[in-house]
Amino acid sequence: MECYLDNSATTKPCSEAVDAAMDALTNRWGNPSSLHSVGDSANDLLTECRKTAAKHLKASPDEVIFTGCGTDSNNLAIFGAVRALKRRGNRIITTDIEHPSVELPMQRLEEDGFEVVRLPVDKDGRISVTDLKNAVNKKTILISIMYVNNEVGSIQPIKAARAAVTKAASPALIHCDCVQAFGKLPVVPRQMGADLVSASGHKIHGPKGVGLLYVKKGIRILPYLLGGGQERGLRSGTEAMPNIAGFAAAMDAVGDLDQNYSHVKTLRDSLVEQLLAQNPETSVVINSGEDALPYVLNFSAPGIPSEVMRNFLSERGVYVSTGSACSKGHRSRVLEEMKIPPERIDSAVRVSFSRFNTQEEVDYTAQCVSDAIATLRKH
Repeated sequence: MECYLDNSATTKPCSEAVDAAMDALTNRWGNPSSLHSVGDSANDLLTECRKTAAKHLKASPDEVIFTGCGTDSNNLAIFGAVRALKRRGNRIITTDIEHPSVELPMQRLEEDGFEVVRLPVDKDGRISVTDLKNAVNKKTILISIMYVNNEVGSIQPIKAARAAVTKAASPALIHCDCVQAFGKLPVVPRQMGADLVSASGHKIHGPKGVGLLYVKKGIRILPYLLGGGQERGLRSGTEAMPNIAGFAAAMDAVGDLDQNYSHVKTLRDSLVEQLLAQNPETSVVINSGEDALPYVLNFSAPGIPSEVMRNFLSERGVYVSTGSACSKGHRSRVLEEMKIPPERIDSAVRVSFSRFNTQEEVDYTAQCVSDAIATLRKH
């Protein structure tokens, strides 16, 4: 059988997303900016999709900017916020375990003279609220913290950022990378205290090549991509309507978040139980924290290189990853910052679930991991 368990990298598009994308591609293919009936039809669809996104964010449609992907959204949020506020300070707060689409912009900003403070994480991949509060001052212009880590599933205390900004009387904008959280946890920017929120279509069974950035009403950021002035001038370029339509349909298809969460947690707990029961004497070590989002499970089989385990499982139809799909095989910086020993990092594997996974797949995966340990440790 085949078990796709790499959903943090990408998800299989759901039928609703495929149908919506195909309809936009074949029947509403006009340019939304064109001033005729064909363009009007595409623009009406764009308006409908924006309303759908706003509904799921509990926001206003004019607070939703469609982008090309999560990376696009993160870059727009970070560079846009810093350019808008650079005269008010030069201090930026982030964490040691951000996605490359946040960490690399931070490195660029450091090269440009900004002070970037990276908050450390504990053994479960969580930052300290005290550290966050102590880091924010009146010169802080941006806080960028991901809601759910893509490698271990740790959930960050996002609401604490707003309290820290208020206490410090800071002008900082708060950006939250919600790419791994959207469609799995409630993502309501106003309740979170976030000014800017990123999400991506292909993480929730929508198409690749589309994302969104929530920009709180009244917040000013500056564009980094210039052109025809689409998306309120913040993200120029003709809107990719098939992708946007598919993204909106995928949002509606998510269904009950609590029900999905409960289902996935049952699968995660079952896999953990089986891995630990079948492989005694620390043959398997769980790297994700107990309170991590159950959609992501990181574990190690020390002594078996990650790539070897991944390939063994792949040959048997079980598809997992050795870390972030954007890390290109480098040793995980996230696990290093969690102070996990090198031998565990080098054998780490990430399993990531979706609402479509089944108990049968979990049972098969657990057996394949056990077979891998029994086979590979003999060599």
